[in-house]
Amino acid sequence: MTESPSIFVMIVGFLLVLGPLVTVHELGHYLVGRWCGVKATAFSIGFGKELFGWTDRRGTRWKLSALPLGGYVQFAGDMNPASQPSEEWLALPEKERAQTFQAQPLWQRALIVAAGPFTNFAVAVAILAAFNFAYGKMVVPPVIGAVAERSAAAEAGLAPGDRIAAVDGKAVTSFDDLRNRVVPNPGANMVLTVTRGERTFDVPFRVPEVVERDRFGNEFRIGRLGVASVTGRLQDVGPVEAVTLGVRQTGDIVVMMVQGIGQIVTGRRSVEELGGPIKIAKYSGEQLTLGWRAFAYFVALISINLAFINLLPIPALDGGHLAFYAVEAVRRKPLGQQSQEWAFRTGMALVLALMLFVTINDLISLPIFGS
Repeated sequence: MTESPSIFVMIVGFLLVLGPLVTVHELGHYLVGRWCGVKATAFSIGFGKELFGWTDRRGTRWKLSALPLGGYVQFAGDMNPASQPSEEWLALPEKERAQTFQAQPLWQRALIVAAGPFTNFAVAVAILAAFNFAYGKMVVPPVIGAVAERSAAAEAGLAPGDRIAAVDGKAVTSFDDLRNRVVPNPGANMVLTVTRGERTFDVPFRVPEVVERDRFGNEFRIGRLGVASVTGRLQDVGPVEAVTLGVRQTGDIVVMMVQGIGQIVTGRRSVEELGGPIKIAKYSGEQLTLGWRAFAYFVALISINLAFINLLPIPALDGGHLAFYAVEAVRRKPLGQQSQEWAFRTGMALVLALMLFVTINDLISLPIFGS
């Protein structure tokens, strides 16, 4: 029997996840912009019509808007989508123009744009580091403790006591390393380098695909080798190591995201696995019912997702602006305003089309449609 949180819990969970993460993302842009001497005219959580807000002594309008699916910081002089100088910008008094986004050197503009996604990465690292510091880390060597009958491991001839030294030539130092290589890659062909006593040999195998369901009925396609680890030990970590582990764990999650996108592009995974706001709301409510630890970890995952998506080199996203700045650094001059505006419109159309697709995907997956 599956459990489903109420619509109210989903909405609360969604707001508790997306609201703070969008806020810190935009604060990253805002604070680095201020540090660079750029004036912000508006800071909005949500898009569309303003619900309420106030104007601070620096002239920034802080507001909450009607559509809670993102947010933005509008810097002084940001008068067109491509953030390029215009006749209106050139007409500003010199003192005002010096406080605009376009007046800043290339490296500062890139820093302001990159600050949002990297603030989301920092939030995820902070959450994971806090878990590491509070609960320690489980140290489990990459040694097989048991082999399931009729599993891929059994068919490959693996046995208890075998140590996995590498996967596809990449060293494995813990059982988590092995799990992180196998679980996200159902159907992949891999080669394990195994040490048994004094002998080291390679074991080729194909990762079987397994469909697992959680208590809420959500399905997950994973790879399973069919081995269990030996007993590990819990080890306390200091603050520095906790942060180092948090950075590594964040990097591992980004790698899995890249692998997932690659698998969707190559057809190894279905596009039905893509999710949008409705699915995020559903998962948010589910994780909220599981307690604060599960919910905090979910917030870290979504924060990494927001950072990763925003860094994609698509015009209209932060990554698109950074791509333009990279071109500008190479050419020693920016692309033409018309070229950037066309790229921005194309990127915006792509983003809107993707949002529409994943929203339809989310709706189809709901129980009322028989999924």
